[in-house]
Amino acid sequence: MPKLSTQEQHDFLDEPGHLVRIGTSDADGMPRVAPTWFERDRDYLLFTPRKESVFLANLRRDPRVALLFDETALPYRKINVRGVAEIRHDLDEDDVWRETYRSIARRYIPAEAADRYLIDTIDQTRALVAVPMSDAEVTSWRMPIEGEAGTGIWARRYYAEGTKMAQRADS
Repeated sequence: MPKLSTQEQHDFLDEPGHLVRIGTSDADGMPRVAPTWFERDRDYLLFTPRKESVFLANLRRDPRVALLFDETALPYRKINVRGVAEIRHDLDEDDVWRETYRSIARRYIPAEAADRYLIDTIDQTRALVAVPMSDAEVTSWRMPIEGEAGTGIWARRYYAEGTKMAQRADS
């Protein structure tokens, strides 16, 4: 399966509109996944849970996190990040990083609507969480594009021995 280069990962993460799906563990060990807005700031992936967010409580207890970025159209790019979240700004520090939140909102809705959203939700305190990609396990893939082997759709381990696809992948 073709992997995305670091530059391709950054380009994909910088495209507006993609959500991040954040995986954390509840206190009882059950997994929880929550989609939310995000932004890449150099090596950091930033997101902004609200005060009562379950995944914020989970990250306070256990900062290990899994992040999934994907798209639903060809070439089906995917990036998985397994790392450790840092609370860059805690609750009630919103004024310090409000422009970052404005920037995140503008990735998802038009600028005027984002500004209005900030005004309307300014009393909804949030934390700013960062996950450094350099300290994380990052994997990525996409579907093969024209000129690439069709067997590149999956890692070799997924092809059952003796099947046509396994033979094609081995040749």
